[in-house]
Amino acid sequence: MPEKYEPLIIAFICTYCTYTAADMAGSMRLQYPPNVRVVKLLCTGKVDVLYLLEAFNCGADVVMVSGCEIGDCHFLEGNLRAKERVEYAKTLLDELGLGAERLEMFHIGASDAPKWAAAVETMTRRALELGPNPVGRKRPLPAIEEQIGDLMP
Repeated sequence: MPEKYEPLIIAFICTYCTYTAADMAGSMRLQYPPNVRVVKLLCTGKVDVLYLLEAFNCGADVVMVSGCEIGDCHFLEGNLRAKERVEYAKTLLDELGLGAERLEMFHIGASDAPKWAAAVETMTRRALELGPNPVGRKRPLPAIEEQIGDLMP
C-alpha cells in the first residue's frame, strides 16, 4: 500500500512583514496546512537563487518566497530584488525540467494573517496537483533548514 503524499513546502520569509503575519496567524488560531517549513530572512532581498535551488535539491515539493507588500519594504527595494530573483529561478526550474510553477513569490503585510494562511493553502494545493518533487527527498526533513542555513553568510 503506497504512503499518502504529504507535500513539503519551504517558505523564505522576511522578518518584518510575512513572519509577523505568520506569527499572527498562529495567535489567531487560523487553520492552514502544517507542511510548511519557514526559513526566516531579515529581508527577502537577501534570498539568492542558490537558496531556492538548494531547497528543491533538499526535497521541497514547492518553494515560496514572501516579503513586504510592494512599495512597503523596510529595506526600500529588497522585495523587488527578491521578485527578480524568483523570476530568474523560475526560468532555471523550467530549463531543469522541474517546472516554474513549483516556485512562487507573495507580498504579505504584517497585519495580513489570513493572506499568509491563504498563500500556504495555495502552495499546498499546487504541490498536491504537481505531485512529489522529481528530485526526491535526499535528506531527512530536519536537515533541510540546516542545509539551507549553511549557504547563508
